[in-house]
Amino acid sequence: MERKEFIKKFAYGGSILLTAPVILSACSSSDDDYVPNDPNEPGNDLTIDLTSSTYSDLGTIGGYVYAGNIMIFRTGESTYLALSKICTHQGCTVAYNHDATEVQCPCHNSRYTTAGAVIDGPAPASLKKYSVVKNGDILTIS
Repeated sequence: MERKEFIKKFAYGGSILLTAPVILSACSSSDDDYVPNDPNEPGNDLTIDLTSSTYSDLGTIGGYVYAGNIMIFRTGESTYLALSKICTHQGCTVAYNHDATEVQCPCHNSRYTTAGAVIDGPAPASLKKYSVVKNGDILTIS
């Protein structure tokens, strides 16, 4: 093997070794397969203390916060809803639009009702809805 041919093959092989991790990670599970933690599993209940400054946005109707993979929003004087914050299309974080009373994905414009149902795609499925129980200043989401 001549020196020139050796260098050419070495460069080619080296480039494959350097790009292989990038190529292989691109083949791993996609955002479409993203599954958030499920508070319905035993021991995974989420507890929110409404007196905490972290959750101060829940002090007003229409306010919302994220807690883990869950979005909690206040819909009335003493009513709250909790949905997965992960869009079912490609895993982007959705946001509550109080004026439109719907949940919207900023990535590809999917829209959901406050019950999590798809209004407008490309989202293929509804957002997961969680049970919310209020006891004093504590919300328990399961």
